[in-house]
Amino acid sequence: MTGNIQFFPETFGSADMITCATVADDCVFLASGLKTELPLINPDVNIKAETMAEKLNLKVMELLDGKQLSISGLSRELKAEGIEEHRLVLTGYLRALRDLEFLEESEVPPSKIYALPEKGKEPLPEKGREPRPTDPSDSEDIFLLFRMQLLKIDLDFRIPVGVYVISRLFERPCFRRELKLVGITQKHLDQYMEKPGIVCEVPDSLLKKARADITKIEVPADDPAYEIRENREEVTRLANEVLAGMIRHRMDLEGLVAKSKQTTLLP
Repeated sequence: MTGNIQFFPETFGSADMITCATVADDCVFLASGLKTELPLINPDVNIKAETMAEKLNLKVMELLDGKQLSISGLSRELKAEGIEEHRLVLTGYLRALRDLEFLEESEVPPSKIYALPEKGKEPLPEKGREPRPTDPSDSEDIFLLFRMQLLKIDLDFRIPVGVYVISRLFERPCFRRELKLVGITQKHLDQYMEKPGIVCEVPDSLLKKARADITKIEVPADDPAYEIRENREEVTRLANEVLAGMIRHRMDLEGLVAKSKQTTLLP
């Protein structure tokens, strides 16, 4: 038996970003890539370590960047990268990502083929909102593109890199709403801000103009904003990787990009 079911985020603790899951037999595959084999009716579901999901998610996104693969093809590629998952686990995970439109699924009998969303495709509308016409220049498309690249970097750096890129790109502090759009969960943000770091919250008294300037997305009146307290080399390096990935995904660079990757740059 397979099907879809809606979950309340708080039911799953650290997996508070989940809005959809695919059910296959006695397993539940969450949109984040996490899996539980406990009964669905158990409110105290014990989610497996997020490190497995992060590693799987990272590799799937990398393998599908610029190409399409079947489940068997993805399984072989993942195995070559040192990640071995049962076909049922991988199938459920891919279906969950498909349901959230993070992946596209097409059928080429007898296989199902998966790929990253087409450029300019509108992400799923938020609950209670009507979908809007697709517009390649839509600001939310920028956040979707950014999100896809941000998922490729280490979890510990996603918040500072997210704040850094958004602040530099839009020349203003980064609002919590924007971090949510690029895949940062409320729980992850709260945990990160509990301890001193390079990201700090901006006083609300300084945000009036920034709020007024934002017209393409809805930012709640009480939404906090963040900025980088100090620049660090690792954050800057990862931010450059994210921005370069966004450009490569958005623009046709065929005939310009080297076919064999150079690991070091010549002086």
